[in-house]
Amino acid sequence: MSALDHIRRYHDELTALRQDLHANPELGLEEHRTAAIVAEKLESWGIEVHRGIGRTGVVGVVRGRPGNRAVGLRADMDALPMQEMTGLPYASTVSGKMHACGHDGHTAMLLGAARCLAETRDFDGTVNLIFQPGEEGVGGALAMLEDGLLERFPCDTLFGMHNATGLDVGEYAIGAGPFMAGGAFFDITVHGKGSHGARPEVSIDPVLTACHIAAALQSIVSRNISPRETAVISVTKVSGGDAYNVIPQSATLSGTARFFSKEVARQIEEGLKRVAEGIAAGFGATAELDFRLIFAPTINDPGATTALADAAAELVGEAKVNRNREPVMGSEDFSFMLEKVPGAYIHVGNGPGAAAHNPHYNFNDEAIPYGAALYVQAARKALGTKE
Repeated sequence: MSALDHIRRYHDELTALRQDLHANPELGLEEHRTAAIVAEKLESWGIEVHRGIGRTGVVGVVRGRPGNRAVGLRADMDALPMQEMTGLPYASTVSGKMHACGHDGHTAMLLGAARCLAETRDFDGTVNLIFQPGEEGVGGALAMLEDGLLERFPCDTLFGMHNATGLDVGEYAIGAGPFMAGGAFFDITVHGKGSHGARPEVSIDPVLTACHIAAALQSIVSRNISPRETAVISVTKVSGGDAYNVIPQSATLSGTARFFSKEVARQIEEGLKRVAEGIAAGFGATAELDFRLIFAPTINDPGATTALADAAAELVGEAKVNRNREPVMGSEDFSFMLEKVPGAYIHVGNGPGAAAHNPHYNFNDEAIPYGAALYVQAARKALGTKE
């Protein structure tokens, strides 16, 4: 029986589980209920379970017949701090929290794969099922790595996936090399001199200074980064002052930078500091930069990429697998795991609908078997199956 057919037998159970997770979202590194459900399900299928890795992470270990290789399959579990606006019968019951990126679906997919692997065990070696907390910019992958994830559960190859709105259900997209951008958050705090709004001549206006800095930051990509590289700098928040008639003492610019190499990240950090400090000095103010690398670039190993694409083609046919997906500017902290062990990350079709990180987003439950079966097929290919 194919992995797709095997998993379709309990598709309804996985759908109910996914919708329960959706109705009860938990933010990064707070996924206590989600982690407990994952652990209980794994244990019920006879899978060895390890809890509390990276605070709320869970690892399940499935052993096939004796073998000296191991593969890691990873899914994320956390929700976002957003108010849901879908009106679905299983919409979030927690105000200000929502599964707006489909991590509830990813968790269901890996659980579906776990059950199939546990029931068949038709592979050589070991499969490590990595249920990661805190992907949404709060350091969940690094927390698991710092807790000894890959020392305790060694892997020769790692595979991960993410749903993709706009890609039809039953289709996949992947590319070798840089696949998703690295990401950093930054804050630039401008210190000036406050005064009454009616007497700007006695102030050093940090708001005016910050506005000039925000405009000038766009010159970093256009004038400091090679045109052969891809990079983005976005100022997404400007704050300063509390009253209409008071020029404040300070103002803050916040935003994000995206890039496909750490050298470009270094250039961006240096540019942010230089531009901010220089323009601030021109206004008689000072500026301080806080630049934080949140996501490394996601780099797909060529061999693992081919293996994962081949596994997808075995499930749905070559025509439904795009092997040359253009890199995207979104980021993914699975990248930190791929810095340690070669592997690949793939996009799984979620059909039409609202994009991720949108209050109207909803994971498509029809995609569950395709994600779960791909995890299984990839593990079997990486490890080898019974004759």
